[in-house]
Amino acid sequence: MKKYYTRVCNFAYGKSSIKLVNKKKNLPLNGNKNFSFGKVEIITLDSKKKINLTDIKKLPKFVREKINNDLKIIIKKKNNFSNLNFKKIPNIMGVLNLTPDSFSDGGKFNTKKTGLKHAINLLKFGADIVDVGGESTRPGSKSISEKEEWSRIKKIIKKIGKKIPLSLDTRKSEIMNKGIKLGIRLINDVSGLIYDSKTIEVLKKSKSPFVIQHSQGTPENMQNNPIYKNELLDIYDFFEEKIKFLRSRGIKHNNIIIDPGIGFGKNLKHNMNLIRGISIFHTLGFPILLGLSRKKFIKDLSGENDTKERIGGTIASSLYGMMQGVQILRIHDVNELIQSIKVFKELIKD
Repeated sequence: MKKYYTRVCNFAYGKSSIKLVNKKKNLPLNGNKNFSFGKVEIITLDSKKKINLTDIKKLPKFVREKINNDLKIIIKKKNNFSNLNFKKIPNIMGVLNLTPDSFSDGGKFNTKKTGLKHAINLLKFGADIVDVGGESTRPGSKSISEKEEWSRIKKIIKKIGKKIPLSLDTRKSEIMNKGIKLGIRLINDVSGLIYDSKTIEVLKKSKSPFVIQHSQGTPENMQNNPIYKNELLDIYDFFEEKIKFLRSRGIKHNNIIIDPGIGFGKNLKHNMNLIRGISIFHTLGFPILLGLSRKKFIKDLSGENDTKERIGGTIASSLYGMMQGVQILRIHDVNELIQSIKVFKELIKD
């Protein structure tokens, strides 16, 4: 049987959004009248069609019931967790790489003094949570030992883990376990909980909130030749199956975030189609995290206008993600992005 997917689109923000919801032309995303949508795109493996919400009633019964069930999930209010407030769009996850070799800022903050200062600055600039990582997962990177990874991050986490909202960027169950005991509020595993088979038991026992990220392959080989039948729908199906699997393993809470993993086993075409179609993932019923900051797709698109920090491309793509209802943006340059969001939101006020 043909599978149908629902992607919400035609978003409105602020006063114009509230007016459209009150006139019953739009529906609120996550129950938030300030951010609403007026159309759906009905997608199958071989077709796409955008329609107004008012035209859903004209669809064949099977499709109509599927779309309406999806809409119930999409408009449902989300509970806040890990210092993230889903009444606002977007939340900001600041990046703190305590590594010598991360792709854009390796070695810049990997001492206790510089790391602490940067974590405090990220919060000062407006980050809602700071993502701490001790192992580079850039394309071509190799895994390091648990001992080495923990040695890079333990001093920072011990110092501020219970004072500052931190997420922990790691693939290793024992690192997760140690971090959770020291106050880590969110686990961010770029492998999609695949790298370490003990990860799920740690998350189940601790009941810790976590991110499921999609990645094809490992950092060492993921960019060699990534292949998808349809990247948007393949990755949607991955999340759907992963959630079912986690439920079968006893994880029942909904404090879960999904991240399509831009640049993790994807070429330029895959990345662009995922960003353009990002609002399809609202149908899964979990907050979406998008990591666009300083990524290679910006270089691929900008060519001779590429820069080291890629702030322009990061801001442009992040604002696009925000206007697709993405709830969390993972960012290096927190101050610059929040500056752009403040100006952008003021300009689009009704």
